[in-house]
Amino acid sequence: MEKKRTPKNIFVEGAISPDKIAKSIANHSTKTDIGGHSIFLGQVRADKKEEGSVVAIEYTAYEDMALQQAFEIREAIFAKYPLTCMHIYHSLGEVKTGEICLFVFTSSKHRKAAIDACEELVERIKKELPIWGKEILDNEKSEWKVNT
Repeated sequence: MEKKRTPKNIFVEGAISPDKIAKSIANHSTKTDIGGHSIFLGQVRADKKEEGSVVAIEYTAYEDMALQQAFEIREAIFAKYPLTCMHIYHSLGEVKTGEICLFVFTSSKHRKAAIDACEELVERIKKELPIWGKEILDNEKSEWKVNT
């Protein structure tokens, strides 16, 4: 009987710490059937705009819908690629420039599946999840970010 998957909480309050990333990688060293990992780290950029420079992004989400949609995306990616593991973490709240706001980690027996799945996963997260970022500028103004 196959274990039924349930939605996992993908949200982290604030920036995703380097310790969390390192621990996640280290936790996979005992899984000796894995031959490749692919990792994407989204980092807040210090974009320069007419109105000022970005110093942080404040992330908000329609959490229940985002968790359900993330679950559906995970299931579709697991069905499409022969993955061993998949992890998604996205920040909520304020994340300063230079800090990590998105951590996607896929693992597979062979690198190509991990790489392709990771890339598709990141694209779908950016397009489909109801997560919004308000850019905080150095002049204390803010504006909603448009995903590209």
